[in-house]
Amino acid sequence: MKILVDADSCPAVKQIESIARRQHVPVILFCDTHHILQSTYSEVKTIGAGADAVDFALVNLCNAGDIVITQDYGLAAMALGKQAYAMHSSGLQYTDGNIGRLLEERHMVKELRRTSRNSNLRGVKSLMRKDDGGLKGVLNKLIQEASARERES
Repeated sequence: MKILVDADSCPAVKQIESIARRQHVPVILFCDTHHILQSTYSEVKTIGAGADAVDFALVNLCNAGDIVITQDYGLAAMALGKQAYAMHSSGLQYTDGNIGRLLEERHMVKELRRTSRNSNLRGVKSLMRKDDGGLKGVLNKLIQEASARERES
């Protein structure tokens, strides 16, 4: 098990590393060439710029039982498809039960933005609601679940 972070716009990298360090879980931070990341704990992978290059690099290194932290619903869906755990940096856990609705809502907002004269249309606020326990609680829970899954294998 490892934690894979879509780190380009992740505001919680330090908190993720702190939790992972205490639990002895390796972390890989993915960013594109427009961002410079350094870490004393995590491995940093800088991926060439390009549409979804970081997402595809991350999902290619993702295995069943890994934990993916991303704000991108498409990447979360691909991680779930690989039997990994996925969560938003706010603490929202992506699941097979909610990812379809999230993707659909994202698509509807994108269409509204495209057809609306109001270019300030930002999205649906409910998509950003926090899950019970926030980042710390959900990440610790997923680490425990992934560890138990590894022991069963």
